[in-house]
Amino acid sequence: MEILLQLVFSGIALGMIYAVIAFGYQLTFATSGTLNFGQGESLMLGALVGLSLVGNIHGGPYMGYLLMIPIVIVFGALQGMLVEWIGVRPAIKIKSEFGWIMSTIALAIIFKNVAENIWGKDDLTFPSPLSSAPIEIFGANVQPMQIAVVVGALAIMAAVEIFNRKSIYGKAVVATANDRDAAGLMGINTGMVITFSYALSSAVAAFAGVLVAPLTLTGATMGASLGLKAFAVAIIGGLTSGVGAIVGGLILGVVETTAGYYISTGYKDVPGLLLLLLVLAVKPSGLFGKAAIKKV
Repeated sequence: MEILLQLVFSGIALGMIYAVIAFGYQLTFATSGTLNFGQGESLMLGALVGLSLVGNIHGGPYMGYLLMIPIVIVFGALQGMLVEWIGVRPAIKIKSEFGWIMSTIALAIIFKNVAENIWGKDDLTFPSPLSSAPIEIFGANVQPMQIAVVVGALAIMAAVEIFNRKSIYGKAVVATANDRDAAGLMGINTGMVITFSYALSSAVAAFAGVLVAPLTLTGATMGASLGLKAFAVAIIGGLTSGVGAIVGGLILGVVETTAGYYISTGYKDVPGLLLLLLVLAVKPSGLFGKAAIKKV
């Protein structure tokens, strides 16, 4: 039972990272109907930029980590704006249904190559801002950083939701998500809203990068797998549901860790992908997603 609890706690921390990235997918899909398939690279760049900054900020690992986070978030936002400007806006302008897919994938490959040339191809160790001494919860040992990951992930998603509901700019995002044409007729600059959603999406992913980095190795290849699995989480939970991202992330994270221990690490990805196929077969809109109804 203690081993199972250990695996569940580890799965929850991993699942919340998936949920944050999936939440970023939802932000862009809601406003523009497009997805940034370089979300994983936004996470990777956030982690590597954070690694470069944390060692150059005075005040110790803890203060350096806290002061580095706002800089990484701003960097992620700028990177997201660049992706929208180069890869997505031209496709939307000419009403290309698939141009943004190849553009965002191409940019993801470019970002990965840039990262390899700057930071190298070897994996690097990200210093943890918290103690490595585990905390015992119900007989299982949990690392303080795992708790920080869960708290940080929930906090950033809650902050975005509060921003969307309470601020005038957030309400513009919600209006564009509900009906882009109607929002434009009401005087909302929907183009700027889409740019903002991409900036926010990449900023959230960059923040996820510095959350997960102390728990794993940091390198140019870390984003591809996380981004792909987060996309699966977004599909499982539903591309229109924030709750679905959290539930889908927790399900996939726990399934991965338990399958890796009880079956084999070589098969840890299989149960999650089988779940994805099952959801697509039974409920294509996702567990919490709403099916689109089109009147002809």
